[in-house]
Amino acid sequence: MALLTPLFAFLYHLPQVYKWLLKPYYVASLFMSIAFLVVRKTPGICDHLATQREDGNSCDFDWREVEILMFLSAIVMMKNRRAITVEQHVGNIILFSKVANVILFFRLDVRMGLLYLTLCIVFLMTCKPPLYMGPEYIKYFSDKTIDVSTNGRICRSCLATAQELNLYNFFVFMNQNCVCVCLQDELDRDSRVTWIVEFFANWSPECQSFASVYADLSLKYNCAGLKFGKVDIGRYGEVSKKYKVSTSPLSKQLPSLVLFQGGKEVMRRPQVDKKGRAVSWSFTEENIIREFNLNELYQNSKKLNKTRGDKISQSRFPAVPEEEEPVQQGADTQGEESESKKDK
Repeated sequence: MALLTPLFAFLYHLPQVYKWLLKPYYVASLFMSIAFLVVRKTPGICDHLATQREDGNSCDFDWREVEILMFLSAIVMMKNRRAITVEQHVGNIILFSKVANVILFFRLDVRMGLLYLTLCIVFLMTCKPPLYMGPEYIKYFSDKTIDVSTNGRICRSCLATAQELNLYNFFVFMNQNCVCVCLQDELDRDSRVTWIVEFFANWSPECQSFASVYADLSLKYNCAGLKFGKVDIGRYGEVSKKYKVSTSPLSKQLPSLVLFQGGKEVMRRPQVDKKGRAVSWSFTEENIIREFNLNELYQNSKKLNKTRGDKISQSRFPAVPEEEEPVQQGADTQGEESESKKDK
């Protein structure tokens, strides 16, 4: 049963996996990952390669190459134990396959090793892995976050940019950027709203793999009192310093999830020790729901949504004043006539 469950899950998501793997980045990565295999097994090419096999067959792996490939498989299995998405599994396989190809080509011929290493560097500099483009309920913050519902407030960075422009360009700038609000302004706008903010960097493979998980959480739990946001601290260093999230790959703080309530930080994952190093933590959907207590936060936030709805309905439909009972003119005239008769 333990083997059948992941197999059925893989078959269920197979159409999406095929669509995802057919993107140019992964197609090129696949060919680069199997480059040594193709060179070693292709007739006409492998005949001219050196080998250490006793039978002299240059079109088959020798014992040292088999050891390198077995060592690669062991590393991939260890790394994939902590992988939480298909992107991470495939990314680990591609990464260590390229490393093994570099070692194997250098061992075979220095010139071929240099050529393959150059191709890997060019590919790394020119090709980027595809970003998650699926549905999500996430607000992206920056030093110039666009938000048309800020009631005319402008953050300092946008104001400084606008002041450098002339009058015509100022109006063009305002029309294109609407009105913007900084992260802290959004957190302080309504103390009843709880925010979960992800601090990420586009160059981080961990952040790229976590994007789909975070998007699914936003689709399930986003409401009026519980909102999700993201900040690219790889582009905005001031935000990184203010919220004390290191962008260094050695710190392992990317991505970082921070829970804000009443505009103040309540908790974050991963936690950071006294030396500034992140405590190991797995960014699975189950861990996030449990650690951040999302189910309870969602139930409390729905109550806030109901109270807001009641206030809106009351403001749109004010209470109708009670109508006064009409005065019966006939009864009053009869009373006046009786009083006049008694006086007489």
